[in-house]
Amino acid sequence: MAETHLLDLTRTGFGFAGLAIFILAYVLVIFEEATEMRKSKPVLLAAGLIWALIGMAYTARGQGPAAELAAQHTIFEYGELFLFLLVAITYVNTLEERRVFDVLRARLTARGLSYRALFWITGLLAFFLSGVLDNLTTALIMGAVVMAIGRASPAFVAMACVNIVVAANAGGAFSPFGDITTLMVWQKGKLAFFEFFVLFIPALVNWLVPAALMHAALPGGAPARVEERVSLKPGAMGVMVLFALTIATAVSFRNFLNLQPALGMMLGLGYLQIFAYVLQKRGKRRGNDDMVLNSFALIAKVEWDTLLFFFGIIFAVGGLGVLGYLSLTSHWLYEVMGPTPANIAIGVLSAIVDNIPLMFAVLTMNPSMSDGQWLLVTLTAGVGGSLLSIGSAAGVALMGQAHGTYTFLSHLRWTWAVAAGYAASIMVHMALNRALF
Repeated sequence: MAETHLLDLTRTGFGFAGLAIFILAYVLVIFEEATEMRKSKPVLLAAGLIWALIGMAYTARGQGPAAELAAQHTIFEYGELFLFLLVAITYVNTLEERRVFDVLRARLTARGLSYRALFWITGLLAFFLSGVLDNLTTALIMGAVVMAIGRASPAFVAMACVNIVVAANAGGAFSPFGDITTLMVWQKGKLAFFEFFVLFIPALVNWLVPAALMHAALPGGAPARVEERVSLKPGAMGVMVLFALTIATAVSFRNFLNLQPALGMMLGLGYLQIFAYVLQKRGKRRGNDDMVLNSFALIAKVEWDTLLFFFGIIFAVGGLGVLGYLSLTSHWLYEVMGPTPANIAIGVLSAIVDNIPLMFAVLTMNPSMSDGQWLLVTLTAGVGGSLLSIGSAAGVALMGQAHGTYTFLSHLRWTWAVAAGYAASIMVHMALNRALF
């Protein structure tokens, strides 16, 4: 999509109307809990209305084909993300159905560890699991562990949830699979797969600094030991192996075949489908219901609200780009402010505005930046949401899971510590990876 085909509609009625529609829709997303309206609904409506305005504006000026080309470009970008996430979420659903996460929770709760040991173990697990799973799933798994163990100590639960949110968001920032934003940057070709891993130490610092600052305030003692007998369903290990193989396939498609990673993920879905067929036949033959695996039922359990939200956000933000607002914003951020202040500000802003539209906006603006700066915005957009409990999907989900114990205010109490980790991670990245700037 050539930039010369686009019209500047920022000072027209079409542009003002599109911007107002987007702002209204996003206000409804922010207040999802109060309105009880799923976040996908307002952004789907906004995306359609914004593109209708674009169509009218371009057609009136005899530029209909340019609008069509812009829409095709956005559809392609969403299609890649959709197929990738469809497979990844299906694998996570399958691991859950095979009781992998239940076994992890049961083994932790049975160890009789102290509150402080559990604080560090759940944080460490959240950090590393988030690099493979998404930060939302990781936070919910670790949140379930904390809730099961620490019910007698609300102070521990509140602090452990803050720790889990920070760790999950930090762990997702150094892996192309750890967060939607890193996935978008990788699929866009801004950074190679292995380049992300230079963010490992800065991301680790982002978690360790606030965790260390919170340590002294943790309650002493240990919770009562909880015994729970849970075993893996047949085929669980096979699903884990196939998930790892699917990730390797997606990386190979990008690195060696110059094809979209989403195609590799769809091949990985084929692995799972054939494996499920074999388990299905074997389970029916042996009369073992635990062995039966219905892969289509697990695909149906995909969180469609999330996938439709991504559609609405990508098309709404993409529409703002076609109207000309992203070019205007790019000039102000990256030419007037400069890349480093702009990328740090984007991370802070992600504590209020979801990091997905922010990162998609940056990718659409496509500023000319070094790999070090692309890594910086990847880091800040990934971890900036930890500053507030509403700044990331992990925080919002844990507020629901630990309702009344982990709250906006209980997280806000430690925002200063999270901010210290945010600043430290940026300084570590700029020091360790200065050759990339």
